[in-house]
Amino acid sequence: MRNLFRTLCMALFSGATFFTYAQIPSLNSHPSSAATLFLDFDGHTVSGTSWNGVNDIICAPSGLTNDQITEVFNRVSEDYRPFDLNITTDSTVFLAAPIDKRTRVIITVTNDWYPGVGGISFIGSFTWGDDSPCFVFSAALLYRTKYISEAVSHEAGHTLGLYHQAVYDQNCNLVTAYNTGTGSGEIGWAPIMGVGYYQNMTLWNDGPVPYGCTETQNDLSVITTYNGFGYRDDDYGNSLGAATSATFTNNRFNVNGVIEKNTDQDVFRFILPTDGKFKLDATPYNVGINNAGSDLDLQVTLYDNSQTAVAVYNPGNTLSLAIDTTLNAGTYYTKIEGKGNQYAPNYASLGSYSLQASFIDNSTVLPVHKLELSGKADGNKHDLTWLIEADENIISQSVEISTNGHDYSVLATLSPGSRSYNYIPGSGETLLYRIHVKFDNGKEYYTNIISLRLPGGIARPQLRGNVITDHSLHINSPGNYNFRVTDLSGKTLSKGLLTNGSNTINTAAMAAGMYFISFTNGKEQWTEKFVMQ
Repeated sequence: MRNLFRTLCMALFSGATFFTYAQIPSLNSHPSSAATLFLDFDGHTVSGTSWNGVNDIICAPSGLTNDQITEVFNRVSEDYRPFDLNITTDSTVFLAAPIDKRTRVIITVTNDWYPGVGGISFIGSFTWGDDSPCFVFSAALLYRTKYISEAVSHEAGHTLGLYHQAVYDQNCNLVTAYNTGTGSGEIGWAPIMGVGYYQNMTLWNDGPVPYGCTETQNDLSVITTYNGFGYRDDDYGNSLGAATSATFTNNRFNVNGVIEKNTDQDVFRFILPTDGKFKLDATPYNVGINNAGSDLDLQVTLYDNSQTAVAVYNPGNTLSLAIDTTLNAGTYYTKIEGKGNQYAPNYASLGSYSLQASFIDNSTVLPVHKLELSGKADGNKHDLTWLIEADENIISQSVEISTNGHDYSVLATLSPGSRSYNYIPGSGETLLYRIHVKFDNGKEYYTNIISLRLPGGIARPQLRGNVITDHSLHINSPGNYNFRVTDLSGKTLSKGLLTNGSNTINTAAMAAGMYFISFTNGKEQWTEKFVMQ
């Protein structure tokens, strides 16, 4: 018996509307693949398939603009990036594919023949060989590209043999047949085969289906076992010995890659000819700010010439990351992986990424003797002061602010002679500050980063700066508090008692990288992150 599956939607428009627009853009995600998923936006008449009785089903176009179509294509392509499967908007590519390795997804405003849902499909129809399509109803999904993309990936997943991902309580009672995920923001997670409309990071999952808490579905295994295709070929070496060379050109290199499996590790080797400053931005594929539509939470491990790990970079609340450190001349390695986070499991953190690296030779660096920012909370404002001692003239400087330690924006542009700034915060969260200084020889520098808690909060210990360069944590404490320093895996590296006033914790034994420090008075607990350089 052929099982019919429906995807629920949030809201419906009544009636059908017909649209005209420019020719659909011709897009392909993996043209060398025989297996094909066709996103059909320009309308289609369905006849002679498992959907049809006597009558044809006449589907109007999607009602989306070409920009919206491109975004849907990009989001869906990223969901299916790990596989040897081509996502296409070109009907000629679809019709040239083997008939038992292809599916048409019709994105249409026409849903009067099956109202009340966001999409509908048959389980396993990808391999039937009769071109039975699945459907996504764009008007019912309010023409929102995020919703439509999630529905397309979900319905196509059904055609590949997947059932819904469900949630059970500890007593094995079904809570919901559609897992809605957990968390919020950039790293908020949900299964593609659950409800992905409201979370940014939607992934394949290994979890229970609605037919019993002991019946689990390994999405990746089902997709790559029963449909005539598997994973993409690995694009880069997976070990330090098999590392791919990344060569600097004009002190820069760029790399694009794919993490195809949760065991994949893309390793790159690069050479620094002299001592200098190394920067690397690692970014998962996305369709907008805050890594919208990304499926990959990146982790980068930096190794030295002896193949010893120097630092691990994996910020807790973003999917991308940045390295900004000083290295001696020599050979280095970077290992790129997909990892889970506090919401998303490690199981299917998969997808494409880009690396942009740069190197500044120490011999070309401006001799800056001192560039130091300090600050304090005073009443309802934050007072910032800084010192600059350099051999060149300052042409401009600005105060930059961040709430997450990764994304900074300009708070104020100041005259070259300014050495202080006052700011009245407007919300109740901790803020991070730095000063961006430009000199008349074209060089640019940043001060150290400081964090200040906004007024009105509970008194608690405060780190004096969260970028550590002198092997010591400096903490102001309003009283006696227990502290604990942990690495990204949760391993305790140091613990003890803070006393009232200024405290110093020795971190000389800790390698470069990101860490956490927790404070507690027995009733409340606070955690901050810091970076060892």
